[in-house]
Amino acid sequence: MSYLRPLRVLLLSTPVGAIGSGLGGGVELTLKSVARSLIQRGHSITVVAPEGSVLDGIPLIEIPGELQITAQTGGRDELITLPKNSVLGNMWDYARQVQHEYDLLFNFAYDWLPFYLTPFFERAIAHLVSMGSLSDAMDQIIGNVAERFPKTIGVHSLVQAETFQFASQCFNIKNGFDLSSYQFCAAPKNYLAWVGRIAPEKGLEDAVAAIQAVGVPLKIWGVIQDQNYWQKILADYPTAPIEYAGFLSTHELQQALGASRALLMTPHWVEAFGNVAIEALACGVPVIAYQRGGPAEIVRDGKTGWLVEPDRVDELVSAIAKIDQIDRTSCRHQAETEYSLEALSDRLETWFANILNSSQA
Repeated sequence: MSYLRPLRVLLLSTPVGAIGSGLGGGVELTLKSVARSLIQRGHSITVVAPEGSVLDGIPLIEIPGELQITAQTGGRDELITLPKNSVLGNMWDYARQVQHEYDLLFNFAYDWLPFYLTPFFERAIAHLVSMGSLSDAMDQIIGNVAERFPKTIGVHSLVQAETFQFASQCFNIKNGFDLSSYQFCAAPKNYLAWVGRIAPEKGLEDAVAAIQAVGVPLKIWGVIQDQNYWQKILADYPTAPIEYAGFLSTHELQQALGASRALLMTPHWVEAFGNVAIEALACGVPVIAYQRGGPAEIVRDGKTGWLVEPDRVDELVSAIAKIDQIDRTSCRHQAETEYSLEALSDRLETWFANILNSSQA
């Protein structure tokens, strides 16, 4: 049974930063893609996000309050905390008040509170889990929801799902983007790219070490989330040909990223997906990534990039030497085939149908 009539869906954003600030990392881009893909299919979408968010052309409710600390900063035994006047609490209080105006709520927050609140809501909630297993408390609460509300947990990759004990209950939506926003670049310039939050789990130092070995310039884009970490990289590699170019909008990033010879992805943790890999492929840019997490499910080794042994700088160096063996048109073709908004819409509507049909059973 499918559930194809137009739906009214309330999207609740990440509480770690305003949309447009970059603090939410890939979740911001994912939310925009999800919203636009559903609007294209005739669904009615409203987004709830922290005050100061910017979202062109999509109805937006801004909620004041203190931002949440990102989940990946703690360890397995990290306690669940909420700041005073929590924006997360305020967003979900708003959702509770308006829930009956919608057919479905869609949670983008990797935080304990929305999962805990799920049984107290009368409307079904789709939870898109944006990270792999990070803490025992989060694993337990997400697992509880997976058991009590089957089919409601979405993930970005199979390898991400496998970090949880309830992997078999997760629905893999992957991701998708408005590919018209990414221009194919057939003739790159002589530099490589690295894009992401500048924080230890992203492993930027490995990319810098490889660049120092090969002598090809590296341009770095993203929010500096850990200033001490960034300063240590600069101190450890004072002669590396690197340039920090700030945080860019999607339009600016696709132009700069598209002109690079390749994108380096060097995460020290299990990336749930790796949105920037798709952005690179959409511009025709090969991806050199550690064979870890989501990027390992995206990159077609030897076809649209190279997968290398995790944490091996020497293998990054070897892969950089083979960049020109990759056909850039193959990269764009993969993005068009697997990661368009249309492909994302198909997966989302299937997931929603599963959730709503299950909740009505």
